[in-house]
Amino acid sequence: MSRDSLLGDAVEHFAKNGIGDASLRSIAMSIGTSHRMLIYHFGSREGLLAEVVRTVEQQQRDLLATLTRTDRPIAEQAEEFWRRVTEATLIYGPLFFELSAHAMQDLPHTEALKADLINVWLPPLIELCIRAGIDPDAAPAYARLGLAASRGLLFDLLLTGDRDAVDEASALLNRLFSLPAQ
Repeated sequence: MSRDSLLGDAVEHFAKNGIGDASLRSIAMSIGTSHRMLIYHFGSREGLLAEVVRTVEQQQRDLLATLTRTDRPIAEQAEEFWRRVTEATLIYGPLFFELSAHAMQDLPHTEALKADLINVWLPPLIELCIRAGIDPDAAPAYARLGLAASRGLLFDLLLTGDRDAVDEASALLNRLFSLPAQ
């Protein structure tokens, strides 16, 4: 099996079964390969998990790109994006935040992931802010604020489970972004 095929199977496995504390052997058995093959391609369980997070993050950026190419109003695009990201967060969020903490500690298995956590999100978010009418000079700060606030709300969701309150706060954030800049 190719690395990409194994990674796709692992993402699908975690989507169906959650992350939990599955061993590399049990993950391998579930996706029809050996733990040695996973070690060969990903280095370790943590390396595989980091690649799963990178893949899910890329899927979310691809979703954002797809939504922003539609003629739907930006508010509708934002609502759809938020709904789909929160669904993914309920599956992959604990892993995302755990590996984000590993990246903050510069653990080796997160080197590639670390580059994807913030910087690759900013260009499409800046572009979206500009399309929404935010001054281009202010758009980078708005994009960073939106990313940070959204991740904070996702963290809140995972800790409290209060989806209604988190969705309400996300809607407020979207309204704040539509206010004229001072």
